[in-house]
Amino acid sequence: MAPVAASAEATATLTEDQMVAAILARMSVERKVGQLIQPQINSFTAADMERYRFGSYLNGGNGGPYGDEFAPASEWLRLADEMYEASTRPLPGDEPVIPTIWGTDAVHGHTNVIGATIFPHNIGLGATGDPEIVRQIGAATATEIEITGIDWNFSPTVAIARDDRWGRTYESYSEDPQIVARMGKALLEGLQGEKGSDDFLGRGRVIATAKHFFGDGGTDQGIDTGDVNGDIDELKTIHAVPYPVAIDAGVQSVMASFNSINGRKMHGNKDLLTGVLREEMGFDGLVVGDWNGHGQVKGCTVTDCPQALLAGLDIYMVPDEWKDLIENLVAQVEDGTIPMERLDEAVGRILKVKMRAGIMGPGAVKPSLRPNAGEYDKLGMAAHRAVAREAVAKSQVILKNNGVLPLKADANILVAGKAADSIQQAAGGWTLTWQGGSELTNDYFPGATSIYRGIADEVEAAGGSVVLSEGADLPSGSVDAAIVVFGEEPYAEFYGDRKNLAFPDTEGLELIGKLKAANIPVVAVFLSGRPLWMNRELNAADGFVASWLPGSEGAGVSDILFGKREATGRLSFSWPAECGGTPVNGAAGALFPRGYGLSLAERSATAMLDESCGYLAQGPSAAWYEAGRLYPGITANAGGTDLPNLRGEAGGIVSRGIDRERQEDAREITFGPGASLTLAQDGAGSGAYRILYNIANQPAGKVTLAVGDDVVDITRNLALSAGKGWREMIVSADCVPGLEDSITITSDAPLVLQIGRVAREEMPDGTECSF
Repeated sequence: MAPVAASAEATATLTEDQMVAAILARMSVERKVGQLIQPQINSFTAADMERYRFGSYLNGGNGGPYGDEFAPASEWLRLADEMYEASTRPLPGDEPVIPTIWGTDAVHGHTNVIGATIFPHNIGLGATGDPEIVRQIGAATATEIEITGIDWNFSPTVAIARDDRWGRTYESYSEDPQIVARMGKALLEGLQGEKGSDDFLGRGRVIATAKHFFGDGGTDQGIDTGDVNGDIDELKTIHAVPYPVAIDAGVQSVMASFNSINGRKMHGNKDLLTGVLREEMGFDGLVVGDWNGHGQVKGCTVTDCPQALLAGLDIYMVPDEWKDLIENLVAQVEDGTIPMERLDEAVGRILKVKMRAGIMGPGAVKPSLRPNAGEYDKLGMAAHRAVAREAVAKSQVILKNNGVLPLKADANILVAGKAADSIQQAAGGWTLTWQGGSELTNDYFPGATSIYRGIADEVEAAGGSVVLSEGADLPSGSVDAAIVVFGEEPYAEFYGDRKNLAFPDTEGLELIGKLKAANIPVVAVFLSGRPLWMNRELNAADGFVASWLPGSEGAGVSDILFGKREATGRLSFSWPAECGGTPVNGAAGALFPRGYGLSLAERSATAMLDESCGYLAQGPSAAWYEAGRLYPGITANAGGTDLPNLRGEAGGIVSRGIDRERQEDAREITFGPGASLTLAQDGAGSGAYRILYNIANQPAGKVTLAVGDDVVDITRNLALSAGKGWREMIVSADCVPGLEDSITITSDAPLVLQIGRVAREEMPDGTECSF
């Protein structure tokens, strides 16, 4: 069936506005509100889709089809068909059926899906200075998205990151608004096609999103979702620059930002969402919210926020609590809080985007019947990986070279560092899972090439030899040169926020020092999502390459190291001279200014850099070593299987991310009968365990807490806490001996327990336990 059936001849005689008006006239209030609702795939079923007719839905960073975030591409397509068919089943009377659309965060390739090409993150693409390669990346990403039946990409990010302490700096192309505007336009043209062309939103194209409007990269101290303060016109000269460019290029969607402007949350800011974006810039697509962002508006909750719609939001991204929001919005339309005119305006914008993208109207078909759908051999295909490899090579920025580069491929090469053969570390956050992470071994990336593998292939083909040493031991035999690969662990969004720009992890520094002591020339390859203070490593190494987060094609790094391609990468961010974190956006305070980068033929000055940094003298923080982890220093285990970052399924335990105050900042742990969860301090810890928890219902059976041989029955304590909100559990050595061991929670019956925080802290003597 063709949803909203009409002949091509009939629709050809109507304008877009007339077609929308005809559809709106046949829709009930409930169906109109349904178009505004965007839940996540793990919180609703096909039956819910048929009942409520959501206008769109999304997969979160940790979501996958049928509860499996590592599902094969075929399952993604199967779910897309299932939801499309549920959304287009006939309705009573003359009410039109309107297909749903699926949105995803394919921010550096379709990286939620195993086997997809993983392109460099935006910070690396900014360093290429090449809009054309970015345009090719957009086109390749769109094709791979279409393979899985998805319609809509929440990309490009056109944030101008002005404080590198921000955990999303790597999502920005540059601190320079003009670079961001050029690169953002190129990516969205690759995704959607060029406006006015025959293939605009056609075959091999998907709906793009410019995000996050606006000011997300300008928060005070780089705090994610924080405040941006200043004169609006001055802020617009930086943070609004990419949007008119994107609008002129035909972008169909803009995502509202989490941050505040002068204390006012963007999701409720009518002056900016309507006054600037619509009236001043002329945007005629749809405005979608970010993950429960409307709930942060003053006077709002996640389930009750007419203010956002009245301000100019068209779609509520409400991952889990969609049902109550629907009920409230319907009631608010019926009582006049929300004028019917505003509801029709928002729904009309959604319908227009769907019509422009060919999702509804003559010729509309289910996802599996669309171009590229189900052609799984195109996922991560050679042509796309070749584009990625070229982008990686063009993104490498040589900051120091005393003559060691280019390396000779027929030499004896040592590759060192635990990141060298780690595709997940090279890919960073937003890769298969929201945060990326150490649980993702190379087996999760079929067809991908680690940096080490790229080097080894190059050297072995030239007749040289390669040894990989992930530890501190030097190989026996002669070594002509060494490559040390090290850097930041993966993170995403606010988990990556930092207080300063010091890099205290000494793994790379120690390896470089040991190799230099053995008179081996060393090239440092630094993986990071932002410029960081690296004076110690820059002093120690003979060559230093800022590699950013290159993704799945590590051979692109090798191409530069061995001179297979010329080094053309140039900094799109200023590199800091000091470690404190004061924003550097220009020559002042920069060790290397924006635009800096050496060719392979150039040699850099060898003057020693100042290595003093007060933040390092304070010692490394646990949070640094656990970057991207919600519970720094704490490990979790169920049935003998680790649950990294307290997430996953094992031993009768299922632990998933939930929202407490921010996106997935807590865990909901479901115990099967007799299941046990063990929490332990990773490394040298001391003090009491402090656990922030919430339990909605009284336990159905006995619940115990064990520390070594000591077992405490906490059933009554939990029963008294049920339904009373978040409470704190303190387990101290004063009341439970042997606290140097782990603690284990066991439930005889099914139990659901939410945990918001786990930490181990010194407590005053005599502190009583509380369960």
